Amino acid sequence: MRKWVILIIIFAMAGLLAYRLLSKKEDKPVEVKDQALRISKNSGPFNNAFAALMTDYYTMKDALVEWDTLKADQAAYTLGQKADSLPIKELKADSNIIMTAQSMAASIGGEAKGFTGETTIEAKRRAFNALTDQLYTLINAVRYDGETIYHIRCPMAFKDSEEGFWLSNTSKVINPYLGKKHPVYKEKMLGCGELIDSLNFAKK
Repeated sequence: MRKWVILIIIFAMAGLLAYRLLSKKEDKPVEVKDQALRISKNSGPFNNAFAALMTDYYTMKDALVEWDTLKADQAAYTLGQKADSLPIKELKADSNIIMTAQSMAASIGGEAKGFTGETTIEAKRRAFNALTDQLYTLINAVRYDGETIYHIRCPMAFKDSEEGFWLSNTSKVINPYLGKKHPVYKEKMLGCGELIDSLNFAKK
C-alpha cells in the first residue's frame, strides 16, 4: 500500500512539473533598436552649398600640392562665387551667428578673388593660408556637420620658419605649402605637418 502511495505522489509531482514547463510563457525576444540616423541641424540646401564650397577648397589645396597655379586659380574663382552665394539664411541659428557667418562668407569670397590676382606661388600660398583661417572660423561658427574636417599645421610653410595651416577631408598629411615640386626639398617634405584639430559637429 505504501508503494502505491509513493508512486501516486511521484506521478502527481511529475504531472505538475510537466504542466508548469508546458504552460510557461516563452520569453519575449529582446528588441534590437535601430541606430539613430545622423540628423543635421542645418538645412539640406545650406549643407549642399557648403559641401560644394569645400570641394573647391580641396581642389585648391590639391592644386597647390602639384604647384599647379592655373588649376588653383580656377578653383579659387568658383569658391569665391559660392562663398558669395552661400545661403546663410538657411542656417538654423540665431541672428548673431547668421550675421557673423555672412561677414565671414564675404571675407572668404574676397580672399578667394584676391588669390587669383597674386602673381607668385608663394603669394598665392599666403592668400590660401588667410582663406584657410577664415574658413576654419566659419565652419566653427555655423557648425557645419556634413563631414569631418581636419585642421593641419605646417611649421615651415613660408621661408622655412613661418607656419601655415590647411583644412582636409582626410587626416593624412599632404602639404600644400611645400608640395611635390619644391626647388630644394622636391617631394621630401610632402608629409611635413601635424594634425591639430578635427571638426565633427554631426549629431546622432
